Amino acid sequence: MPGSSASVRTDDPVLPAIPTSLVEVEVVERWRDGVPAMAPVAEVDGSTDLSTPAAALDVDVAVLRTLGATASAGEVRTVPLADEGFGWVVGVGSGEPAQWRRAGAALAQAVRERLGADDGDEADPDDLGDALDAEYVQVRLPADVDADTVAALTLGLSLGGYRFRVTAEQSPPRLRKALLVAREGADVDELRETARRARHSAAATALTRDLANAPSNIKDPAWLTTTAAELAAGVPGLRASVRDEKWLSERGFGGILAVGGGSARPPRLLELNWSPPGAESAPHLVMVGKGITFDTGGISLKPGDGMEMMRTDMAGGGAVISALLTIARLELPVRVTGLVPAAENHVSGSSYRPGDIVRHYGGTTTEVQNTDAEGRMVMADALAYAVRHHEPDMLVDVATLTGAMKAALGLRIGGVFATDEELSERVRRAGERAGENWWPMPLLSDHAEDVRSEIADVRQAAPGPGNVMAALFLREFTGGLPWAHLDIAGPARADKSYAEVVPGATGFAARTLIEFAEDLSS
Repeated sequence: MPGSSASVRTDDPVLPAIPTSLVEVEVVERWRDGVPAMAPVAEVDGSTDLSTPAAALDVDVAVLRTLGATASAGEVRTVPLADEGFGWVVGVGSGEPAQWRRAGAALAQAVRERLGADDGDEADPDDLGDALDAEYVQVRLPADVDADTVAALTLGLSLGGYRFRVTAEQSPPRLRKALLVAREGADVDELRETARRARHSAAATALTRDLANAPSNIKDPAWLTTTAAELAAGVPGLRASVRDEKWLSERGFGGILAVGGGSARPPRLLELNWSPPGAESAPHLVMVGKGITFDTGGISLKPGDGMEMMRTDMAGGGAVISALLTIARLELPVRVTGLVPAAENHVSGSSYRPGDIVRHYGGTTTEVQNTDAEGRMVMADALAYAVRHHEPDMLVDVATLTGAMKAALGLRIGGVFATDEELSERVRRAGERAGENWWPMPLLSDHAEDVRSEIADVRQAAPGPGNVMAALFLREFTGGLPWAHLDIAGPARADKSYAEVVPGATGFAARTLIEFAEDLSS
């Protein structure tokens, strides 16, 4: 299963294995005795339908009602079983994929809690029943199950129990495998393929979380890019190159060098290339992901409150890395290049300053106004390099770029700025299929001239709506190509659990990028 390798270096034996091992989800044809069981409670015509779990778990409907079982999506109830100790029923609402994803995540979290994983305590055998194994749980699928349901449930089960914790304590027991039991007459081969692809998507999300959650005393630009390159080395046909500060200096990557100049740990540029045989005539997509491994704000120093989460400021770069790995594992017939400019924005005597003029790759100059607007500086270099060196058909960039996006859309929706309405719509449809929400944002023409500078070609942080101005700045480096800018400053991080998301880095955008590439390939 993708995401189970522990061979990638961590530079610290205490750091959890990256990629993290996820719950394995498999579609099977037969119910297995002695394995803890779960069944869905659906809402039909406005009322709770308890017949499905009653048939699957051999539990009297009156017992379920007494226990207060409802169809509320993600509500998990433990129920006594005659022969197997206990099982679970979980609400799936009216049955949309998002509710099945939430149900799967809730079950994975419930199993973790029952095993004492949250507090490190040993599980209580009297409480759990003799049948609990900590390894497996099985789910009775409804008779009319479709591929979307299986994909959503697989994602929820795989990701709901995710946890990243740096500790010397022994890892607690966890759910390792979930068996999805198909009903007679179901197309099991199709459902298995659906689950397989969903596991790949879940692994991409988890890897993005792993990279973003890794603490920045370990995760510097060299660690991030080398870890990605080592992962790519295990995927046939995926090529990786890591460019150091000397290479960047010789070729004029002034934005990356300026941002990284204040740190003792120099910047890097990661290139990932996927061009399978037979895809020579396919569209060439370049994805650019912001790779700021820690962001102090530089001389324009951030407030201390909440700065610890700036270890996740490379979440866009993590999404691009994970997406490229998955696109290659799925062998999608499309050409994709991933670029991750990686730097640490720190404070020192060599930090870049407000008022500096920086020359980017390709020659465009930028007047620096705020050193905390560093993401657009490194991404400008990468976009210009993509246009000149890779000759793409379209560009998509993803970044935790502006606090203004959180004010505009909150913490669960990403913003899409695009030069082409069809491209914007394709991104949003890809997100809908992936279970990630996006909202179209305007590239306001009234503000386009405000990006121009009197002492350089452009200025980096012009006054106006912050998210729009950042997007308009980046557009200056896209060469007029079809381009979409994905600002994930809100949904890239979470402070509490919801659906398949747990506190910390969320892995947002990785699944959307995969779905977008798959749409291009078809």
